[in-house]
Amino acid sequence: MLPPELPPLPALTRAEAELIDRYLEVVDLLGRINPAHAGETYRGLRAAQALVGKAAALRDALALMHRRGETELHSATLARALRVLDGERRTARVTLPPVSTS
Repeated sequence: MLPPELPPLPALTRAEAELIDRYLEVVDLLGRINPAHAGETYRGLRAAQALVGKAAALRDALALMHRRGETELHSATLARALRVLDGERRTARVTLPPVSTS
């Protein structure tokens, strides 16, 4: 049996798609660095080193949008794209985990 099909991505400009991709790369790295989650310091160090380049790429994606006259972020459309790309799970790694009651 095939897994259920994901909803299609909303129509995005190339710059918006680049923004979403770069944003999720940064979020993934921040999730690996998050000290509230178990992991090795070396893994966090490697993610922090990579974050510099990914943050610059995110900045460049936003600068490109601005230069092209895309001065507004269409949050509803971009949020739909993030949900299709598993953004809720990926961004959850950046937040604090729930308090353990045990």
